[in-house]
Amino acid sequence: MSRAYAGGMTDVSDPNYGRLTDEAFERSRLRNGIPQAMPMAPHNFEVSIDGLRHFAFGYGDDNPLYCDEEYAAGTRWGGLINPPTFLYTMGEDASPRPVPPEIKAILRGDPFAGLGSYQAVMEFEWWRPLQLRDRLKKVRAQVGVADKRSEFGGRSAHVTNDFIFANQRGELHAIQRGTWINAERGASKERQKEQESPEPYTPEQLAEIDAAYERETRRGAEPRWFEDVQVGDIVDPKVKGPLRTTDIVVWHMGWGMQLTPPGGFRLSYLVRKKAPGLFPPNALNVPDTVQRLHWEPERARELGLATSYDYGGLRETWLSHLVTDWMGDDAWLWKLDCQHRKFNYVGDTQWLTGEVLDKVQTETPTGVRSEVRLAIRCTNQRGAVTSPGTAIVLLPSREHGQVVLPKPPASSIEELLAYEIERLKPE
Repeated sequence: MSRAYAGGMTDVSDPNYGRLTDEAFERSRLRNGIPQAMPMAPHNFEVSIDGLRHFAFGYGDDNPLYCDEEYAAGTRWGGLINPPTFLYTMGEDASPRPVPPEIKAILRGDPFAGLGSYQAVMEFEWWRPLQLRDRLKKVRAQVGVADKRSEFGGRSAHVTNDFIFANQRGELHAIQRGTWINAERGASKERQKEQESPEPYTPEQLAEIDAAYERETRRGAEPRWFEDVQVGDIVDPKVKGPLRTTDIVVWHMGWGMQLTPPGGFRLSYLVRKKAPGLFPPNALNVPDTVQRLHWEPERARELGLATSYDYGGLRETWLSHLVTDWMGDDAWLWKLDCQHRKFNYVGDTQWLTGEVLDKVQTETPTGVRSEVRLAIRCTNQRGAVTSPGTAIVLLPSREHGQVVLPKPPASSIEELLAYEIERLKPE
């Protein structure tokens, strides 16, 4: 019997299936630096008005810079641009073809098949916006794997992947660096009793959340000048929640399915025929996507979790929303990173907060760059920080003028991947 994963077929009769072994680490390390084909077409092949709007609305953002053509035309960008994490929905596979047999052998199967996989860290760096009708090419490559102990799963494999994006002109748009924790399912289940499940809200708690929604602000067309920002300044807060299954559905409408091949009924069957392991049976013995633990509490509990929960990509997008509303239209979100330390269960509420850590002006070949570094975080209704992070924002300066977009450290996808491999090479 075999089970299909993104990397190919995996033999589930193997006694090491679902176990973390030294051999699995050795197999995984062979993949470092090798571009891996993307298993599915992107949700969006090109930037469209509807695609931008559906994505932004999906995480609760009605910024007119993303969804109002008339408004956006009057900004420094001259038209609609993308929310920062819109890249999640795009990227046609740009991995080299044909793949030599020896590389196919390295990429065959999943060294960590059968383990629970949880997103832990994500970093972004953006160099230019996307505008209407832009397309993206994407290369994905594993750049590191580490043998560590996880807070919730014992021994674990921390796998880091780079996702590099360039537009149809070959200009680099962004890089995304993500780390996933792979741990044995049994170890995760043993920690289930230590997890806190959401409890019903009182009318007073719901009124507090509604009041926070009423107080939310967006800087918009009013520039936030570098000179006016001081260390310790508070980033205007936001709230996201209580999280509902409905919110996960609306998020998917803009984000796409990501892990589950798109298409229903016969189209789903055709995928299941090729990759039955992606469709374990539900309580009615009907094959259904492995991804359903995000909206089906029973499936989440089968895997040792309190209930269904959100995606790391959603919280990353919430944090980018916190920053972009604070910085205004004339600024540029250059870098953002965050760690996902706790689950955000359906029923949880996340309070988004931040403050200014530092500000600096740097001479560059294109002029003076005015940088502000922020500490940002998501904190749930129990007071636990679920996703802490930082962001670097480039602000306009009264003395030095408008923001000049940062330059990437390479000029092509191939050069940037080589740069990343060298940068992350163990000493």
